[in-house]
Amino acid sequence: MEAIQTWVSKNKLTSIGALWASGIGASLAYNSRTRSPLKPSLRLIHARMHAQALTLAVLSGAAVYHYYEKSTMEHGESTHDSPK
Repeated sequence: MEAIQTWVSKNKLTSIGALWASGIGASLAYNSRTRSPLKPSLRLIHARMHAQALTLAVLSGAAVYHYYEKSTMEHGESTHDSPK
């Protein structure tokens, strides 16, 4: 798991691009199977909206994780610095 986190932190733009591509691809695949009466341009717009929502959810999760990790590190340092 740590190797994946390291790769993602080093290749942030590639990670976001891959997330967008997978979100758009999954949404287009889902919409093509349901035989929706939407035009292809509207399907693409919906796919982009789904990809944006997926990206926003992942980025929000990463921000919460970063905040949690930073606060626990600061809390751990303040406990170790205090004299006993």
